[in-house]
Amino acid sequence: MGHTMAQYQYDLFVIGAGSGGVRAARMAAGFGARVAIAEDRYLGGTCVNVGCVPKKLLVYASHFAEDFALARSFGWHADNIHFDWRRLITNKNHEIKRLNGVYQRLLDKAGVTVITGRATLIDAHSLEINGATVTAERILIATGGWPSVPDFPGKEHVITSNEAFFLDKFPERVVIVGGGYVAVEFAGIFHGLGADTTLVYRGPLFLRGFDHELREMLADEMRKKGIKFLFNTNATTIEKLNGHFRVRFTNDEIRDTDLIMYATGRKPNTQNLGLEKVGVKLDANHAVVVNEHYQSSVPSIYAIGDVIDKVQLTPIAIAEGMALANTLFNNKPSRVEYNNIPTCVFSQPNLGTVGLTEEAAREQYGDVAIYKTRFRPMKLSLSDSEEKTFMKLIVDRKTDRVVGVHMLGADAGEIIQGIAIALKAGATKAAFDSTIGIHPTVAEEFVTMRTPA
Repeated sequence: MGHTMAQYQYDLFVIGAGSGGVRAARMAAGFGARVAIAEDRYLGGTCVNVGCVPKKLLVYASHFAEDFALARSFGWHADNIHFDWRRLITNKNHEIKRLNGVYQRLLDKAGVTVITGRATLIDAHSLEINGATVTAERILIATGGWPSVPDFPGKEHVITSNEAFFLDKFPERVVIVGGGYVAVEFAGIFHGLGADTTLVYRGPLFLRGFDHELREMLADEMRKKGIKFLFNTNATTIEKLNGHFRVRFTNDEIRDTDLIMYATGRKPNTQNLGLEKVGVKLDANHAVVVNEHYQSSVPSIYAIGDVIDKVQLTPIAIAEGMALANTLFNNKPSRVEYNNIPTCVFSQPNLGTVGLTEEAAREQYGDVAIYKTRFRPMKLSLSDSEEKTFMKLIVDRKTDRVVGVHMLGADAGEIIQGIAIALKAGATKAAFDSTIGIHPTVAEEFVTMRTPA
């Protein structure tokens, strides 16, 4: 192979410096490959700039309203509380800039050439970027996804999550359209920071694909907080009136609002890259079609992350990037396992989950035992808050293996992460039962559930 490498400037050229692309580039370079990465927007991709990181910062910010209220039940008096949106956004932007720099340094240190600009494919081994032609033995498409908004009258008046992170002023009334992570999380953010918030979703209940019981309970908890829902509904038209917007819905209802945010899914970022021209096959949703080794229909072109639309999660893109670098440049053919992926919706309260939903477990195993508990957490016991925490274990009766774990409540993500390791290791219900709990914690409930529902 040695002698053919010289005919290309790079062994690997990565398009897109988000979570997946950066990890693949750094690891490949670490294995001795000559690597370049091109980015036309911002280092760190969606996650760092307009995704997980700023979203979680906004979630923290929005929870303080409840924390201040709760503090009173513990004897604290915080008077004259007010919120400054500008300060939050400025501090957030400052932190993101720092992270962009961290990514730049990581790539530099790994010996990856970073090129700012939009790369487009010319053929199976060459690209054009900033007017120059670059050649590479292998090309990796890691361009991620982009929010998608359907076409309808007044579409130009809506924002997506991209703009939500940079709003000049905080809106008093917000309508959010959508039913996935982003819609639900932003409903909690806007409401917690003081906006009158309505979530509109065309289906009967949000977070399709998650455990049904948890979805229903989360909707209840959010309603209790004062978030309004319009389910089985869609917006039909939006018009701009002096300083605000009027939204018409499929049920002929009309709402006036200051902001309309669409969180109606994300589409793979595959337009205008030259993919079709060089024969890279895309599916109906414009995602790059790849085999189990992330190879596209053109053997020298690979793709990972949101652009292949398999599982749209940052740690998955990173795992795919590592598997690819190991396979191509480290003589270690690797694949990502897509089962037992833990995840958390940073709703308020959080919804954390790993393994199968009850519906999926019944389908796959038939005979399952369900253990669950619902209670008011100790932290709220001195207050008049009625928020409930809910936890659920799903066990395959034949093997006693725990096949699904779900939690709705504070810090669900932190708690489920540890439990995910147990599921990966094949833990049985007996193993959970013989584990000593840490008292008093919420998490101990996972090892004290004794009777099936």
